Amino acid sequence: MSGRPLPYAAGGVAFEGYYAAPEDGVQRGGVLVVPEAPGLGAHVRRRVDALAQAGYAALGVDLNGGGALAASPEEARAWVGGLKADPEQLIARLDAALDALADQPEVDGDRLTAAGYCFGGWCALELARAGRPLRSVSLFHASLASVRGAGAIAGSILVCAGDSDPFVPMEQVLAFQAEMREAGVAYELCLYGGVRHGFTDDAHGSDAAFGYSAKADARSWDAFMRELDDAVGGPSRP
Repeated sequence: MSGRPLPYAAGGVAFEGYYAAPEDGVQRGGVLVVPEAPGLGAHVRRRVDALAQAGYAALGVDLNGGGALAASPEEARAWVGGLKADPEQLIARLDAALDALADQPEVDGDRLTAAGYCFGGWCALELARAGRPLRSVSLFHASLASVRGAGAIAGSILVCAGDSDPFVPMEQVLAFQAEMREAGVAYELCLYGGVRHGFTDDAHGSDAAFGYSAKADARSWDAFMRELDDAVGGPSRP
């Protein structure tokens, strides 16, 4: 099952997301999928297609405009830096994508969730922290630290992380757990031993920081499917 481009706009900028849904026309939960720093590439497009195959409508987010992909790690870091330096612009772009997802005829606008990988996971959590009505947010190898509080989070949180990820140290994980407990937010933490950053993307090589893990990838996807089923349950139920 493959998707299609879905244009939307925010702040005078044109974006091109990637949308897929089962073809039965049944209304179902919508999943906003936010990509890694380089942009909406093959990895997240594959996840969007897999979500449609699993019975969900999903939109891969274009954060950079025009569906652009970074030409280098340096360009990706510059884009991320610009969005982090202007958090209101970031939230506006995420809001536009969420609205575009909710506007699709196959999507039940009352059953929206978000997920993200690396930078995209942090973005999805920021959207929840901003008080958007997301039933669930799922993060894969994503930073958990924020200047935004957790009090506005409406739904549950799934965190899938490797304990050897240098970008998400255990101190940050413990601080996140304490923050969620204090705010009364329901969360689940799946921690994979010996697993590094970017473990869901088989395009990554293997070095001290990054490394694909087929086992952690499969187990985190299974946890994601359970989280979605608990939160929105796929197609509308009678």
